[in-house]
Formats: sequence, structure tokens, C-alpha cells
Amino acid sequence: MTGYHPGATEEFRAARDLLLELREDHDAAVARFTWPRPDRFNWALDWFDEIAADNTRTAVRIVDGGPHPAELSYAALSARSNQVANWLRARGVRPGDRLLLLLDNQLAVWEALLAAMKLSAVIIPTYTSISADDLADRLLRGEVTHVITADHLTGAFDANPAAAGHLTRICVGAPVPGWHDYTDAYAESTDYRPVQETMADDLLFLYFTSGTTSRPKMVGHTHVSYPVGHLTGMYWNGLRPGDVHCNVSAPGWAKHAWSSFFGPFNAEATVLSVNLPAGASPRLLLEIAEQERATSLCAPPTAWRTLLQHDLGRRPAALREASSVGEPLNPAVIEQIRTAWGITVRDGFGQTETTAQIGNTAGLAVRPGSMGKPLPGYPIVLIDPRTGRAGDEGEICVDLSRQPVGIMTGYLGDPEKTAKTLADGLYHTGDIATRDADGYLTYVGRSDDVFKSYDHRISPFELESVLLRHEAVAEAAVVPVPDPIGYQVPKAYVATAAGHRPSEATARSVLEFAARTLAPHQQIALLEFADLPKTTSGKIRRAELRTTPAQLEYRAEDLLDRTIAHAAPGL
Repeated sequence: MTGYHPGATEEFRAARDLLLELREDHDAAVARFTWPRPDRFNWALDWFDEIAADNTRTAVRIVDGGPHPAELSYAALSARSNQVANWLRARGVRPGDRLLLLLDNQLAVWEALLAAMKLSAVIIPTYTSISADDLADRLLRGEVTHVITADHLTGAFDANPAAAGHLTRICVGAPVPGWHDYTDAYAESTDYRPVQETMADDLLFLYFTSGTTSRPKMVGHTHVSYPVGHLTGMYWNGLRPGDVHCNVSAPGWAKHAWSSFFGPFNAEATVLSVNLPAGASPRLLLEIAEQERATSLCAPPTAWRTLLQHDLGRRPAALREASSVGEPLNPAVIEQIRTAWGITVRDGFGQTETTAQIGNTAGLAVRPGSMGKPLPGYPIVLIDPRTGRAGDEGEICVDLSRQPVGIMTGYLGDPEKTAKTLADGLYHTGDIATRDADGYLTYVGRSDDVFKSYDHRISPFELESVLLRHEAVAEAAVVPVPDPIGYQVPKAYVATAAGHRPSEATARSVLEFAARTLAPHQQIALLEFADLPKTTSGKIRRAELRTTPAQLEYRAEDLLDRTIAHAAPGL
């Protein structure tokens, strides 16, 4: 039938199977893996429907701690997505149309993603906590013509002037006047036939990524860059067919596509999604992982740090893999989890603009502080920002001469930013790392977070990792503050751990620990207790802290009753 490409399916399967075969041989996987490069490819039709045929294995299971989890098998999800695709087409959704998806984790998310993909629509995943202004921005710049959202969120559109034009309004949940009822889709035929070919370079996703000094950028991904590109995420997570993969994320974030959709489905695993009730202890996540026999758990650093504040307890019995991505997970946190569970949380690195680029994979010995090695298909080079030369320290860049599949098409509507990010035949991540003699990469920080103090380069991440080893510190962020001699010195913002409170005594204890542990040029000069500002995805907003007026600061020299020995190199 039109839209089905058996050659592309087999090419994809061969690449996938090679990664499964070499799951514990990282270097061999890097040497032998080549990207599938089909000209025509629709992952929902050419991969998912193929593996879903007569497949009774659970594809998605959503648990909230209650007695009635929601779930669909592979075969049932394939059929449901066909019904939704037929129904959406009857509502006017055409190839290339922009569809905004605004839902929390529920079965309709997976049904609608597959359905929109089959229709060759362009999906704009959006988080449900979005502000009215940001929603208006997505509707206007995203040129949205169709919306799928929950019943309790429809008011955000009815009250938004940007939604006043023609907009197909589809509601999941209780019926809402003026909105199409999503459940009507279940009366459609389970037989779906595409009306045109899907080209591999057709646009599939638009992600809006937060900017600190400008409007969010629109990241474009194709029917190959994310579906095929996420073979690296499957490999990094160590997933196998039949696994039960629990991912802590919400629709609207790229990590959801990474680890609640493409990664596990590429592996033919089960997606376990946990919706914690309001006010529930984070411990419930681990209890559900135990009950559901989760074999792998992927969570952002904020989630791992929160779990540590609520007592990890014993490892969920079936858990084999644990991973973290979003920002580096501090070595002290990794060690605490390893001590409690006997499992090492494996760091990974990637961005919304790419798939997983670097990681500690199942076949690599994890080195403290390192985020691992380049993943199969990602030629990574470190470029000195000053000289432009490659070396063992510099900006993490992807060599585009080897055409890695998982790179965005660009920032839609911003050719200047696209050209800068893809300059010199490289994809520039804006992140700094070092590489050791064995090829392991260690994260230093964002190029705009790293700063100079007394002519030394200071990595906030390194200092924060030390602070997190203190029992009173739950979270920490280090930023530069002006200094009349050293130009800048490190200031730490600290959120206290459970059982500890902000006080002079706590500040003295933390600063004494830092002074004993850090090198002289890394010494923390100032400390302030604060709730750390974060992005909606949980990343600490260091840029905001740099411009926040000081409140109650504790000076290390005052509390420690000695001069902090900052000095320039050689002095």
C-alpha cells in the first residue's frame, strides 16, 4: 500500500538489531554501526505497525497508584491510532498541517502521536503548565491549525486571542461545547490507508526550546531525525525487547519522545508511565517500579536528587538499568544510589536539537564524573572556542561531514541562529567538555556558564558536585560575582536538605567542607540559601541567579576567619 516501504523497514531493523547484538560492546558498536538513510519513511507505518501486528505485548501502561492502570497492547495501540488517524483526517487534518498536542500522560498521547505521524502532520508537543503568553506564541509562530487538549485545559484556548482564528478544537475527557469529542474517534475503522508518501525529510516535530535572552527557538525534526535518530537513545538506555522501561517525563518535553516513545518502541519494550497523585511521596514511584517489574528507570537529575531526600530503600527487584539525562548528574548522587542499590546510574548527553550523542552505555565501565563516550553514529569533536582547533578540551561539536541522522533541520524562522549553530561543518552544542586518553568525556558546563576567576577557568558543575556531597545540601548552583582583584569569584546558592535549615552554622559547615575539598582557585567566596529557580523541565536557571540581587550572603572569609587563597596561576 502507499506509504509502506519494506526496504526501509528492513534497513531500520538491521541497524536496530546490530545495536542490540552489541549492547555490551560499545567500541564495536561505534565501529560497525551505520545510520539507516531511507528516502521514504513513516516510522508509525513502516516500523510500529510492523512490530505491532498480532502483538499482544503491552506497549504502554499508565499507573497512578490506583487499582485501575490504563494500558494498550502493541496491536491495540496500532488499531487505536488508525482509528484516530481516520477521524482526524475527517476533521480536516492534512499532511504538513500543524497540530498542537497539549496533554498529560494518558493513552491519548500515544494514540495521537502515532495517528498524526501516519497523517504526515507536524506535531507541536506542549507541556500543560504553559503560560497564556507562551501558548499564544506557539499558536502564532507555530502556525497551528489543530489542537488536541484535555477538557480542563480548553479554557486556555477559549480565552486566548491567538486562538480566535480557524482552529480545529479536539477535547480529550468530558465533552465541552464547541469542541470535538476525541472519543468519537473510537467509532472509526481500524483500517487506515495513507493518501500520499511520507518523505524522510518531511517535517515531523516542532519543539519550542526555552531561551534566556530571546523567545523560545523552534526546533525542527523530520521523519528520520527523531524516529531513526533515537536508536542511540535505545542503545544508551540499554533496552531490550520485552523490557519494561519507566521514564520520568511529561509530554511536551523532548525527553518524552526520547524515552517514553521512540527509544522503548524501537526496542519493542513496554513503556511504563507513572502519574503520581498530588501530594504523593516520590517513594511511590519506586513502589510502582517494584510492582510493575520495571527493568529500567530513566529520570532527570532533579528526580534522582528528590528520591534521595525521601530514602531510596531497596532496589526495585527487576531493575537492571538506571539512567539520567537533562543535565549532568553529580558524582556524589551517583555514588549514593550505587551504595543503596548496587546499580550505577548511567549519565547521557543530548539536546532537544539532537538525539542522545554521548553516554555511559551498558558495555562501558563508568568513570566517576564522566558522561561516557560518543554513541554510535555521533562523531564528536571538542573545539577550542578561541582557536577553532580540535583538541581534548573545548565545545562539544558533532562533525556533520559524516551526516549523523539525529540532528535537527534547523531553527524554523531563525536562519541566523541556524547558520551559527551549524557553522563550519559542525553542530555546535554550546557545552564544554574534556576528553581523557581513553576517550571518556567529562562535562565542564555551558559555554556561557563557565567563567574566569583569577585567570583560572571555573566550572560551576565541578563546584556544585563538591557541595552536593555535604549532608545539608539538597541542591546547589554556582555563579560568578564581581571581584575587584580576581574579576569574578564563585558564589554558591544552596537549597538545604531535609532535616537541615538555613543558618549561619549550616553555612559555616558547608563552606568549611568546600574549603577542605576544593583547590585554592576554586574556593567558594560567598554562600546564600535560596530556592533555586528552574526551567519548566527542571534545569537550574543559573543565568537568572547571576542577575538576582543578593539577600543574606555568608562570606567565607568571615565565617572561616581566614583569607581565601585565590590567586592567579603562577602567583
